[in-house]
Amino acid sequence: MLGKVKLGLVPAVAVLFATGCATTSAPQQVVSAPATSAQQAEAQRRAAAVVVKTLKRKVAIGRFTNETRYGKTFLVDANNDPLGKQVSDMLSTRLVASQQFLVFERPDLDKVTAEQSIARESGLVGVDVLVIGSVTEFGRSTTGKSGFLSGTKVQTAHAKVEIRLVDVRTGYVFFTASGAGDASTESGEIAGFGSKADYDATLNDRAIGAAITDVQNSLIAKLEERPWRTDILKVDGRQLYISGGTRQGLRVGDTLFVLKQGERVKSGQTGFDITLPAKTVGQIRITSLFGNNETDEGAVAAILSGDISDARKDGLYVSEKE
Repeated sequence: MLGKVKLGLVPAVAVLFATGCATTSAPQQVVSAPATSAQQAEAQRRAAAVVVKTLKRKVAIGRFTNETRYGKTFLVDANNDPLGKQVSDMLSTRLVASQQFLVFERPDLDKVTAEQSIARESGLVGVDVLVIGSVTEFGRSTTGKSGFLSGTKVQTAHAKVEIRLVDVRTGYVFFTASGAGDASTESGEIAGFGSKADYDATLNDRAIGAAITDVQNSLIAKLEERPWRTDILKVDGRQLYISGGTRQGLRVGDTLFVLKQGERVKSGQTGFDITLPAKTVGQIRITSLFGNNETDEGAVAAILSGDISDARKDGLYVSEKE
């Protein structure tokens, strides 16, 4: 009887053993085959085909002053402000690096004119917008915690900058923005072991850089609000030469419109000149591009419609929208 029971348990034990040892395999993941170099090149070509026309505005960085107590003594010359110059240089570098603006020198203009007098050459270019501003907050603090056989020390620098955009034709301040930034470093030691941080001067630079980063996006967005347009250089028969080329997003085959500038009328209410709406006078198509850099590039276009002559080109401009 006992033998039968043992024999009867064998199949059940075998089933349990088999079930306990069974492993569930993970579902196979579908792995895409790597793209070929030709496919990658085609994807890059399609991405580059989506081009947004950008007008590189002429911008000058004006004075930046230090309106805080930091770094000021009775012997400091008001025209020799290291903190203000540092902010001006940082902002100028960021605008140039964005490749969306033509940045002109203004704070050190006396050095430029001195070099031009030596070379007997003067070709200063006027700008569309003047950027001015100030450092309104700047300071440092040191905090720390100490305990049994341990301690920490935190150095923090804080900076805040204010900027204004000025229309150079009217002196009107049409945009203001502010940016703030902080930088800190921490050190600690336990039972006499660890790091001891001395005065970290680089915190000042990092805090100012963070403040410039905070304000530059809104600044660039405001400067880019104006729609793209360009001027007519020359009309030769049914061909038209315009400013701007590859670096402004123009491509062969682009269709653009020629518009006549609206009349400027002085408003008795505000005292400002108001430009009336422009009128479309023709349509053109880009046939070729020329030039070596962003300051001398241009495009040749065929006149598709409209009565456009070189004698009548004054007051006309080119835009991608009617």
